[in-house]
Amino acid sequence: MTNYNSGDSRLLPKVAYIALWFPKPSETFVLREVINLWKLGLPLEVFTTYGELTKCLSPEMQAISPKVHRLGVAFLKRWPKDVGYWWKRNPSKVASLFKKVPFRYWRSMEIAGENLWAFMCGFTLARLFEERRINHIHAVWANGPATAAWVAGTLTGIPYSFTGRAVDIYPSDGALNEKIRDAAFVITDNMTNIDYLRKFAESDQDKIFGIYNGVPLEAHCEASVAMKQPYNLLAIGRFDRIKAFHILIFACSILKRAGVDFRLRLVGSGIRKYHYKYLAWRLGILDNILFPGYVTYDKVSELFAQSDLFVMSSAVHRTGERDGLPTVIMEAYMHRLPVVATDVCGTKEVVQDGITGRLVPENDPTALAKAIIEMLQDRDKAIQMAEQGRNLVLGKFDQQENHGKIFELFLNSVNANTCGVENPTSNSCRNLEM
Repeated sequence: MTNYNSGDSRLLPKVAYIALWFPKPSETFVLREVINLWKLGLPLEVFTTYGELTKCLSPEMQAISPKVHRLGVAFLKRWPKDVGYWWKRNPSKVASLFKKVPFRYWRSMEIAGENLWAFMCGFTLARLFEERRINHIHAVWANGPATAAWVAGTLTGIPYSFTGRAVDIYPSDGALNEKIRDAAFVITDNMTNIDYLRKFAESDQDKIFGIYNGVPLEAHCEASVAMKQPYNLLAIGRFDRIKAFHILIFACSILKRAGVDFRLRLVGSGIRKYHYKYLAWRLGILDNILFPGYVTYDKVSELFAQSDLFVMSSAVHRTGERDGLPTVIMEAYMHRLPVVATDVCGTKEVVQDGITGRLVPENDPTALAKAIIEMLQDRDKAIQMAEQGRNLVLGKFDQQENHGKIFELFLNSVNANTCGVENPTSNSCRNLEM
């Protein structure tokens, strides 16, 4: 990969990243992306539409947090002036934005609120981007952040892009087709999403790029995988409905009835914790499940090393919301930890049934329990699949390579825009997985 640090940084595009929160404990993949783009020499600044998160941050996140520009509630003091500023410059454009963005059908009240807030932030961000001479705007999610980028890009003429991943595009927030239409390009972090996003792209399908997230590939301590009772099972994720941890708890009750002695560490936090504890108590397995709460990123490696099996029980919610490709699966493989997962969205691109792990249907606790038992009963086979999974991650998730591809998209977009080319991505390879 090209070492961009060796060149003149003044020739590189100055990029603004927009997020709701940054750094966010559950979004280590965004953190890694920002850090590696900095290492490549990209003049990148991060802006958030919300305030600052202070809890559950790793030391690395704590060190980066002061570098972030945040709007939060305080920006409301200047918002009327910013709207007035853009109205004086281009009243028809401002009027058009007010007509087409905030008042439309959004998929839920929560999404409507997020996008309305992002719409408002877009006016202030637009001024900040002009003042800071930003050359390209990128939103790390397709919902609120992309709405803010859409508004700021429309006002300033600065090209923008965004990444669509999981619940931000499933289901669409109501403006996805227009965001794609007006964007310079769109990134998605798994290949399954490419065809889905193309349905919204109409004549702009060539704007969709599949680039996997980068995962730290340095040597990790290998999981012991002792496979001795009580077996150590591990599940990690926010306590969100799409993680479907209740399905895992039902599967655990099947394990107990089958005479399997196990201990599950269910790592995460959220209001659903109390529901999960009640369910475990009702099923008679509360003593088998540990709830350590949220664990900061720098401590997660210890959990992988102490475990026999990692389980991901994701499921598509009735609203259409779903996981994309959980980064924690790749992190488990990097510790040579066997994986059992459900077949949701991009997970099958990594967890290949019988090759790199076991992949079972979603919302099926019986199938999940059966796969767990089969893995626990054949240690050699489980380790062999985990090693195959690690090899797959090493080949596809190199953060230097994948984040380098994102860097190239920014560079090509800005150069094409400077040269007056309307579609800077029309002749590029669409699937950057290779």
